[in-house]
Amino acid sequence: MLGDTVVRLWRLYQTPLGKRLFRYSMVSVVSTIVSLGTLAIVYGVFRVWTEVPSTLFANLVAVVPSYYLNRNWAWGKSGRSHVTREVLPFWVASVAGILLSILTSSEARHFSLAHHLHHFGSTVIVEGANIFAFGVLWVLKFLVFNRLFHVTPEAELEEELHHEHAEEVGEALAAGGAEGAVGS
Repeated sequence: MLGDTVVRLWRLYQTPLGKRLFRYSMVSVVSTIVSLGTLAIVYGVFRVWTEVPSTLFANLVAVVPSYYLNRNWAWGKSGRSHVTREVLPFWVASVAGILLSILTSSEARHFSLAHHLHHFGSTVIVEGANIFAFGVLWVLKFLVFNRLFHVTPEAELEEELHHEHAEEVGEALAAGGAEGAVGS
């Protein structure tokens, strides 16, 4: 069963959509590390601000590398960004995520105060709320960004057909090579 899952994931990864999904996931990992690291530093260690402003700052810091990594690496776009077709929608989606994270960090603050948590416990709750907020929006943002950066299904199909054709040719050559070896 695990082997079947691994094989299916490997086959998915071999498709253009699978590669883009993997890259998008890795960008999410990087931006999450940037966001949580910044939040841990400004709220957890130095106590620069309270939960909500710290969360806002941490997420704003993470948006910049997220945009460039998504645009360049996950979706393969280069050159100048188009303000109304790429930058603005990305920021709108990011601000929606930040607003949800502010809401969850505010709730985390109330929870921490109501349960008289020490600063470390409060930091853990705020970090968890931030992860939850961005986890909720992850799939939605992938779908939006996939359209936003104009990834065309036709190009994906052509690349997938090319990939499948290459596999078939490879299998045919391997089978021909094996038959040739048997016939000798």
